[in-house]
Amino acid sequence: MSTFRFRWFALALAVGSVLVLGSQSHIQAQNSGQMTVRQIMVPTEDRFIPFAITIHVGQTVKWTNNDADDHTIVSNDAFNTAGHRGVNVLLPAGGSYSLTFNHAGVFPFYCRFHAMLDADNQPMAPGPDGGIQDQNGNFGTPMNGVITVVND
Repeated sequence: MSTFRFRWFALALAVGSVLVLGSQSHIQAQNSGQMTVRQIMVPTEDRFIPFAITIHVGQTVKWTNNDADDHTIVSNDAFNTAGHRGVNVLLPAGGSYSLTFNHAGVFPFYCRFHAMLDADNQPMAPGPDGGIQDQNGNFGTPMNGVITVVND
C-alpha cells in the first residue's frame, strides 16, 4: 500500500472512530436523561394524575399534593412487585413525597382516605361506610394509581 493510500486509510479510520465514540456519548447522555424525576400530581380534586406511568429502574417518582385536603400514598402490597412494600405515608396539602425504584415490577398505590380495598385487594370507590358523597348520591371513584418499572 502506498504512503498516500495509507494516510487516507488512517484518516478514514480516525474519523470513523470519532463518529462511533461520539454516538456512544450521545447514547449515554440520552440514557442518563432517563434518571429524571417523574411527577404524579394530586390536583384540586381527589385523584392522581397521571393514573399510570412507566419508568426505568433507578428513576424517582415524586408525588405532589396541590389539593387543600391531605392524602396518603399506600402501597397495595398484594400486587406490589417493585419493592417499597409497606409504604403508608401522609401527603399533606401542599406537600410532596419521593421514591426511587431500584427493582423492575409494578407499584400499585392508593389514598387510604379516598379508596378502600375489597376482599380481593382491588381498590373500590368509598361507599356509605366511608368516603364523601356528592349532591347526586355518588361516592366518586377510588383514588389510586400504578407505576410500572422496567429494566433498561
